[in-house]
Amino acid sequence: MSDEQRSPAGPEPEPIRFFGTTWLHHDGGYGLRRAGVAVGSLALAAAGAAVLRFAFQGLEIADVGPFVGILVVAGFAICSALAFRRTWDGFVRRRDPAAESAADRSAQSLMFIGFIGSLLAYFCRGLVEAPGEKLHRAEYLAARERHERRRGARTGNPAARKSRPKKRR
Repeated sequence: MSDEQRSPAGPEPEPIRFFGTTWLHHDGGYGLRRAGVAVGSLALAAAGAAVLRFAFQGLEIADVGPFVGILVVAGFAICSALAFRRTWDGFVRRRDPAAESAADRSAQSLMFIGFIGSLLAYFCRGLVEAPGEKLHRAEYLAARERHERRRGARTGNPAARKSRPKKRR
């Protein structure tokens, strides 16, 4: 059996968006990728803020009144804060897929409106590590530890053991 046909020697690291598996050993341009994610997300957040500013100027031209302007600004600020928190939590812990069916669908519109907050979460996390690296590393190390325990418990071939003769009294 060739090496390609055999099962891997242990768990494989899960790839992260924009980083693949370079987060594991910080190789393959990891530093440049992190810088690119940080700069790119900040640039996209700034572009998004400029687009929102043009939209707000359109509201001012339409002369809708200060109440609507305050509602729009507050709505985007709240949605951005919620999107930031939800994205940041996604970097720290896995979401339970069973508990998210209806809640996830209703939060999609908030995440869409608060895209600036989500981009800023990517920027802040990209300054420290690859977004989600800490979570992926903890899961990978736990899987490696479980694998090593399972491998260590199986020593030798149990079929090759000879049965000991029973002692007679």
